[in-house]
Amino acid sequence: MTDHARLTARRKAGYERKQARATCEKGLLIVHTGPGKGKTTAAFGMTLRAIGHGMTVGVVQFIKGAQDSAERTVLGRFENVDFQVIGDGFTWLTQDREQDIATAERAWAEAVRMIQDTRYQLVVLDELNPVLHYGYLDTGQVLAIFSRRRPELHIVVTGRNAPTALVEQADLVSDIHSIKHPYREQGVKAQPGIEF
Repeated sequence: MTDHARLTARRKAGYERKQARATCEKGLLIVHTGPGKGKTTAAFGMTLRAIGHGMTVGVVQFIKGAQDSAERTVLGRFENVDFQVIGDGFTWLTQDREQDIATAERAWAEAVRMIQDTRYQLVVLDELNPVLHYGYLDTGQVLAIFSRRRPELHIVVTGRNAPTALVEQADLVSDIHSIKHPYREQGVKAQPGIEF
């Protein structure tokens, strides 16, 4: 047996052991966080996958509402996607904490409605992490709603600075970091189809 054959046989055996242990199904709490680009993009990739399986998806955007997005345009065309934009724009633009808290509370009320509605199989809470980080919503109350969700409901939370308690409660966490970014290194502005 060649070295390659031994290596691939070992990989195959490891894969088969993992597959044999993976016997349950459950709704996942998924967190995409970190300072890198691609957290919302990853969540919307999952949204497209869910749509392809005929699932009903709810999306609440907590911060990016003032900015038009191609994702919203495309996903809003699907009958099984409820895309709610409630944010007033990035917090460094609004500079009004009371307004940001009120907006976050409106968005959270919409998120809770989706979480409690049995029609939804996936709920994406885009940019909820910074809202929690800045204290616009109580993290404990948010986590309590997550822990009482239906067993089959998937929730995806995006944004930088995910609270430690959310990371601990989550089933899957991706911490996304940039190695290089053209905006910082080359002064390349945000471009359609890439950033928005």
